[in-house]
This record gives sequence, C-alpha cells and structure tokens, in this order.
Amino acid sequence: MYPTVPGQPQYSGVFIPEIWSTNMLTKYYDSTVLSVISNTDYEGEIKRMGDKVIIRTMPTMDIHEYSIGQTLQHQRPQGGTRELLIDKGLYWSAILDNVVEVQQDIDQMKLWSADAAEQMKLRLDTKVLGSIVPDIDPHNVGTKAGRISGNINLGGLGAPLQVTRSNILEIILYMGQVLDEQNVEETGRFLLLPFWATTLIKLSDLGDAGFSGDATSMQRNGMVGTIDRFTVYNVNHLPMYQDGDARTTHFIAGTKKGITFATQLTNTRSMEAESTFGRLMQGLMVYGFEVLYGQCLTAAYVTKA
Repeated sequence: MYPTVPGQPQYSGVFIPEIWSTNMLTKYYDSTVLSVISNTDYEGEIKRMGDKVIIRTMPTMDIHEYSIGQTLQHQRPQGGTRELLIDKGLYWSAILDNVVEVQQDIDQMKLWSADAAEQMKLRLDTKVLGSIVPDIDPHNVGTKAGRISGNINLGGLGAPLQVTRSNILEIILYMGQVLDEQNVEETGRFLLLPFWATTLIKLSDLGDAGFSGDATSMQRNGMVGTIDRFTVYNVNHLPMYQDGDARTTHFIAGTKKGITFATQLTNTRSMEAESTFGRLMQGLMVYGFEVLYGQCLTAAYVTKA
C-alpha cells in the first residue's frame, strides 16, 4: 500500500494498478543422490517383460586338499536367487482452471511439472536412504565392524559415535577399511554426509590437502570433493533418529554395485478435467530398489558432539 501522510485515505487498487510479474521466485531444492549411489543394471529387463526380475546369485565353490590316490568329493553347485520387485509408486495430480489459465501470462503447467519432477526425486531419495541401512552386511556396521579385524567401532544403538573435527577423518578412513576388508573395488566409492559433517571436515586439520574439489564441484547432486577414495556428497535428507538425548544419523558409504534401482513406468499426461472447466496434469512413476550386495555398503551411526 502506497504511503500517505496521516489523515489521508489509502488509494491502493484505485490509482496504482496491480502488475503480475512474469518471473517467479527461485526455488531451492535439496540435492538428490540416487543416481550416484545406485545402478540400473536390471531396468531394461523389467521394462521389456514385467514387474519382477529373478536375479541368480553365484554359488560358492568348495575347495579340498588333494592327496594322490584319494577318492574325489563332488559338489553340485547351487546358487540362490534375489528378486527385484517394481512394487512402489509415486504420483502427482494438479488442476488448472480455464479462467485462471486465460489470466496467466506464464506456462503454469510446465512450471508445476518441473517442480513435481524434483519433488519425486527427493521423495525417492529419502525413501531409499531411509531403507538401506538394515540390509547392509553385518560386518560393515556396528561397534565391532570389519570382516577380518572385527574391532572397528562405527557406532551402535545407544552408543552413537561422537563426531568432532578432530576425529571425523578417522571415522571416514575406518569406513574405507571396512570396505577394503570386503574386497570392494576402490573406484567409484561414494560417501554421503550431512552438511554439519562437511563443515567439521573443513574446520579440521585435513584442510585442502585431503578434501579437494574444484570450481564446479558443488553440483546438483551435492558433490563437494574427495577424501581418501571417496567422492563426498552433502545430503540434507539422511534419516534422523532420536537416541536418548542424542540426535543421530548415519554416514553412508559404498559403491553403486550395492544398490540396484529400476523404473517400469514414468508417465506424464494432460487431459480435460471432468468435474470442472480446466486442464488436469498428472504424473506417475512406478519403481523398485533392492540392496543386492550389502558388503558393498557401510554406515557409521553418529551424532554431532
């Protein structure tokens, strides 16, 4: 409302016309990381034939000592199976009245569709990150982690690791050791951290010598640099827990081999609305994910000290 001196009437809407800007306020989205922590190795098979893929696992061959003249023992190798199900879905649906559309000078539907796509990615990321930790190999989590050493403390219920700028690098290096003891490949390793953790790294003695990035490193997926053999990503939607008085979360690390993801149907459609004068815009994504190699993932249960 335009300012006036005391006692004068307000003239808003009478002499000063309303102007609707063709520009909209920028919206800031949380970084999404599913594309850098999972593979889509089986997606093509699902899209060709149905909503489930039966994945055969390699059997473990028995090895025996040999002596001359002995009778040989025979094995009938039998591997197991895993199922990747497309049993989850997300959708959005919005209506734009014809009268409103006529009065608009921007393409509302296009903007809504773009926002819905970002929101779907964020919802999917959040669901995956909140589901994978229970399926991680037992040797790669807990207070006695390490398939060989068995003495690496990555935190546990009631005893989260108290993370400071003095010990955060040590925790990360131990997560790398846990993967090493499982013979996980060194290339393509990722590490997901909350923002407070990367702040501690920047405040630590590690500095620029070990935490390196470049002018374009702060990408849409949150990539901020590298430590040891990990590419580090900032994530705002790691699962949060209340453990006594402590607010806890997980540092999650691994390779794409650990998690597989597939979509069977991603569809957007526009149609005339039946119940009113307007257009209906809808989007649907049907998907599934599975932890196939729990030994390729690790998690530290932590809280900020």
